Amino acid sequence: QVQLVESGGGLVQPGKSLRLSCAASGDILRAADVMAWYRQAPGKKRELVAGITIPGTTNYADSVKGRFAISRDAAKTTVYLQMNSLKPEDTAVYYCSAYYAEYELEAWGQGTQVTVST
Repeated sequence: QVQLVESGGGLVQPGKSLRLSCAASGDILRAADVMAWYRQAPGKKRELVAGITIPGTTNYADSVKGRFAISRDAAKTTVYLQMNSLKPEDTAVYYCSAYYAEYELEAWGQGTQVTVST
């Protein structure tokens, strides 16, 4: 099994920045093939925010391109989401996910609240 622990959420004013972190641990002793951040706002479906593969290929939702950046540490077991120029519409619970193709396993974190408000 894999456990994902997120941190870094909170309340921030519009235009400010936050950095989310997600650390993977557990029985699988290799890096996930893909790690990603999703978010879900009240009354809306969960949506992909950004993803990153082991080689470092990234993809972003159009709504966050140019403002958010996803990265992984050298061990590839921790993923970060640097969020700049935050907007009220970025308010959501942010979830980390890790996908292991060999095991056809997708793990999820518990979520961290990000609120952008004056």
